[in-house]
Amino acid sequence: MNSLLLFNVLIVLSQLCGSVLCKECTNVPTPLSSHTYRYELMTSHNETWKKEVFAHYHLTPTDDSAWQTLLPRKMLTEEDERHWAVMYRKIKSSGGAKGVGGLLNEVSLNDVRLDPSSLHGQAQQTNLEYLMMLDVDRLVWSFRKTAGLETPGQPYGGWEAPNIELRGHFVGHYMSASAQMWASTHNDSLKEKMNAVVSALSACQEKIGTGYLSAFPSELFDRFEAIKPVWAPYYTIHKILAGLLDQYTLAGNDQALKMTTWMVDYFYNRVQNVISKYTLARHWTSLNEETGGMNDVLYRLYSITGDQKHLILGHLFDKPCFLGLLAVKADDISEFHANTHIPVVVGSQMRYELTGEPLYKEIGTFFMDTVNSSHSYATGGTSVGEFWSDPKRLADTLQTENEESCTTYNMLKVSRHLFRWTKEMAYADYYERALTNGVLSIQRGRDPGIMIYMLPLVRGGSKAKSYHGWGTKYDSFWCCYGTGIESFSKLGDSIYFEEGGKSPSLYIIQYISSSLNWRSGNINLIQDVEQVVSWDPHLRVSFTFASKEHPTGGVASTLNFRIPFWTYSDGAKASLNGQDTPLVTPGNFLPVTRNWSPGDKITFELPISFRTEAIKDDRPEYGSIQAIFYGPYLLAGLSDGDWDINAKSATSFSDWITPVPAEYNSHLISLSQESGESAFAVTNSDKSLKLESIPQPGTNAAVSSSFRLVLKEPGRGNFSGPGDAIGKLVMLESFNFPGMFIVHYGEGKNLGVAGSSDAGGSVFRLVAGLDGKNTTVSLEAADKNGCFFYSDAGYKNGTSMKLSCNSGSSSSDAGFKQAASFTLRKGFSEYHPISFVAKGVQRNFLLSPLLSLRDESYTVYFSIHS
Repeated sequence: MNSLLLFNVLIVLSQLCGSVLCKECTNVPTPLSSHTYRYELMTSHNETWKKEVFAHYHLTPTDDSAWQTLLPRKMLTEEDERHWAVMYRKIKSSGGAKGVGGLLNEVSLNDVRLDPSSLHGQAQQTNLEYLMMLDVDRLVWSFRKTAGLETPGQPYGGWEAPNIELRGHFVGHYMSASAQMWASTHNDSLKEKMNAVVSALSACQEKIGTGYLSAFPSELFDRFEAIKPVWAPYYTIHKILAGLLDQYTLAGNDQALKMTTWMVDYFYNRVQNVISKYTLARHWTSLNEETGGMNDVLYRLYSITGDQKHLILGHLFDKPCFLGLLAVKADDISEFHANTHIPVVVGSQMRYELTGEPLYKEIGTFFMDTVNSSHSYATGGTSVGEFWSDPKRLADTLQTENEESCTTYNMLKVSRHLFRWTKEMAYADYYERALTNGVLSIQRGRDPGIMIYMLPLVRGGSKAKSYHGWGTKYDSFWCCYGTGIESFSKLGDSIYFEEGGKSPSLYIIQYISSSLNWRSGNINLIQDVEQVVSWDPHLRVSFTFASKEHPTGGVASTLNFRIPFWTYSDGAKASLNGQDTPLVTPGNFLPVTRNWSPGDKITFELPISFRTEAIKDDRPEYGSIQAIFYGPYLLAGLSDGDWDINAKSATSFSDWITPVPAEYNSHLISLSQESGESAFAVTNSDKSLKLESIPQPGTNAAVSSSFRLVLKEPGRGNFSGPGDAIGKLVMLESFNFPGMFIVHYGEGKNLGVAGSSDAGGSVFRLVAGLDGKNTTVSLEAADKNGCFFYSDAGYKNGTSMKLSCNSGSSSSDAGFKQAASFTLRKGFSEYHPISFVAKGVQRNFLLSPLLSLRDESYTVYFSIHS
């Protein structure tokens, strides 16, 4: 068939199918239709005709023919088509075929230990507690059921329930997470548990006897291959394969590697059968279902086994119709399901590292640039409702279903590969941003097994208020639970990278308190990061060199320290063993070469700057929608219903954003009253004071029930805590409305919350409780003697607070004293060490890092009027 005939065939296919080459590239399988040219091609008995067309179309399993599916979405002329083929051959032939040298190497998780008292260490420990809570029999219940083995215990619910087609995927994640966690902690109890999981799965695989291993029967793959509705069976297989491979590579489980290769043999045969029975195109069509990172895990396996079958099968999961858009540098990813396609890109990056094909380097680089420039939020996350939206049109996508957590987990992998290839600071900056704000934010404090699916970015939203909300320990197991337990198991990952050679070199890209056993540099390194605070805008970090059993032998090594873009040179300091060291411009690495000795110490003091970042939206009317950063920390304002920042007359950030002093936490109180087994807190309810049920920590109710005691005469006596305020004049500032105070409007009227200038009655005298109890206090209006805070209608939810004056009658005196007395508690909420007050148009906002919030309503993107 000559070129002109081939071109005519392509034109016919385009006209009949209504799209380029009949090729839909989505995450939704396209049912085969009896009205398409493809159907006629597949069902024809004219083998000669089929062979000719397939040989020149994209239906043979070779790279060259697969490239034909990478055509742009407009139809090419014949001349363009020839150029397209020449371009591919030029790109393909310009690189080597035996992998890429000169890349930075990973530092094994086995050699990194997090400081357990640090933010990252506590998040890791919370995750470890969850991994230990999960029961082996319940995890593998559906695997045993599928294999026909006994099923002790009860299955878990959620996405692991026996009637859910995705069952088994979380178990794959569990194997990866537990392997990573064991490497990070060497917890013996965890190793016993994860070995038990692998052993149980091995028994299932042996019982089935074909190499197949899953929690669901192989009939789901029959439907997958027939292009019938089914929920992502290869997605689950990827997780199982990846989990087994992690058990081998990180925990040394040889049985897991044998299971992996046997599974891959089974699926290699299945895919080859599809191609032989139908065509390669039929296989490509089936990949419109979500298949996870099948290409990635197969390339990883090939790097271990060297088996060409594993390399070929990896190629067959590369999804060329999507990678092709990236290959031709088309910013055309909108409306694609994000987490279906990010893992495919990660796999293509692994392909580049193994084969040296520069095309796949370009794909990964362009993809990262595309997402970061057009499709990402301030958190570093991406997607809305799990899909990419129109590029640079994110202002009207802010909702509860932003940033699927899985996408952040996978984007970190993309950036990690790129940094290892290039050492470019931008990729390290992205890793810090997404890890700090996108990953650490999905765990609910120290509650093991409570994570979120989406990270809401709607203004006035909450992590608790999305379609899924917070998950549960035993009945969620969403995809984002799986990636979540992995993320928190490998927090020691990507802090350090090493470069080989005669003089070893170490790159330190994250400032996270940790210790490193750097084997090739023969160094033990301890990194200590001080808690960042709002009232002292500096990052202080030290690196101390501890002794090793073996001397260095006089070999010098280089440590390359990342000087982040968010700091600035003025005031920055570095020292080596007490001697000042010159610093580089922010956004670069500072190399320090030395024959390191025990006791050597490097310290950094880096100023932390504020900055605002506009949302990625190029429409002028959305130019004021911006996020606020303090160094690497994305700040969120406690806000529901208003988000206008006043920076019009500001000449610097300090004109409209001020730090919350350290001592303010000791001034926070809550007031409550008890009746029998019921207890109620004084609460700011829409700027009116009421009694409400005692709140749970980290909720809007806890925020609204917390107040800061402000001495009206601060110079008179010490004030280290609420006890020192007894007998003094005070004001009570609402925790989440800085600058607004409890006020009264006269006797018998409801108490409210307003600016101190909005009402005369904002000053009260804090006195010992009128009821005579040691734990209670009463609040007397400074301008109305004998008039106190008072619970108007007894102890019940919703009771309004009023200013009431004692009638003096003996019959009502006891009741009055009781209703005007309140238990003085520590505040239900407290200020995060990184807390600020921002000046608003209508009100001020309390700002804290997004990662510190739980169920509170918050705003990330403000309208900043400047």
